[in-house]
Amino acid sequence: MIKYISGIIPRLFTKLSVPPGNITYTLTTSQKFVTMAKNVKIGTHDGTFHCDEALACFMLKTLPRYKDAVIVRSRDMNILDTCDIVVDVGGEYNPSKHRYDHHMRDFNESISTVIKKPGYDWTMKLSSAGLIYCHFGHEIIKHLIPQANDSDVELIFKHIYDTLIKEVDGIDNGVLMFNEEPVYRIVTDLSSRVKYLNPEWNSKDINVDSQFLKAVELTGQELVQHINYAAYVWLPARSIVQEAIDKRFEVDPSGEIIELLQFVPWSQHLYAIEKEQNVQPPLKFVIFSSDNYRVRGIPVEPNSFVCRLSLPEPWGGLRDEKLVSVSGIKDAVFVHSKRFVGGHLTREGAITMARKALELGKAV
Repeated sequence: MIKYISGIIPRLFTKLSVPPGNITYTLTTSQKFVTMAKNVKIGTHDGTFHCDEALACFMLKTLPRYKDAVIVRSRDMNILDTCDIVVDVGGEYNPSKHRYDHHMRDFNESISTVIKKPGYDWTMKLSSAGLIYCHFGHEIIKHLIPQANDSDVELIFKHIYDTLIKEVDGIDNGVLMFNEEPVYRIVTDLSSRVKYLNPEWNSKDINVDSQFLKAVELTGQELVQHINYAAYVWLPARSIVQEAIDKRFEVDPSGEIIELLQFVPWSQHLYAIEKEQNVQPPLKFVIFSSDNYRVRGIPVEPNSFVCRLSLPEPWGGLRDEKLVSVSGIKDAVFVHSKRFVGGHLTREGAITMARKALELGKAV
């Protein structure tokens, strides 16, 4: 059994106190403080910090060869040239020299151009976090979860990129989530929380380097939480989804209805398995137990409420006796007004609802 990751944040950051033990300061002739260090050094820029370089530094410090590294914050190339690895500054992307900046005018690297393998198809422009994750992410996951086999590491790597790193990359590079103006804005995301750790214009006696270390720790907590979830919640669900797909013809001869023996995070696994195994015909409904038995239409894409096949239009928004009368299915409980999910008191009844929805859908 894979051991749950715990205690990694305190272990990495016991030395990063105020004043930070991993950073020493040298007063320059311009009378501003820059960081100097000894031993293995991770370089990044000084001044206002962002989520991507804070997370990049944390990721590096999870690895044995960098765990005791000092973090050097400067834009002085003479100082950065002394660093073993530099992220988010320096005007150079060169993995052979461990230089990982992304601010150059001609920089257009994405996961698909860095990791040139099938299944790594993302085209989002990388930030320094994405670059470090591309080059060190598999190693980091294997180090944190040593019992994971290579296949599991690949799955976790892709999940973490898609659910965390890609967001950081997109925000740092100013990539819009959509073309139109949003109805509301999200200001509690990880990048925003890191931004708020920077000293404000009217703050006094705030040490920006100490605040940066708080940002490193904050982003690290988020990364570890995501890896824990991926390894111990999300990944084990795959085998349950796989079993449901394997047994789909036992549920219904159409092969378009699956039944989960227990409710798990299923959608991402379902899409991946369908693609990998060319599952035909495309699945339409998932049956699972949740108080009563649920019939969930499979979305056209993750997190969408638009289904490949919705429950019948006359059922939408009905409950109990009215639903039973219209559907002709005894003990039917409800169908959502948007028709993506419905409920029944029994397993057999839920399957009947799905079967009838298939029948009516194909008759249209």
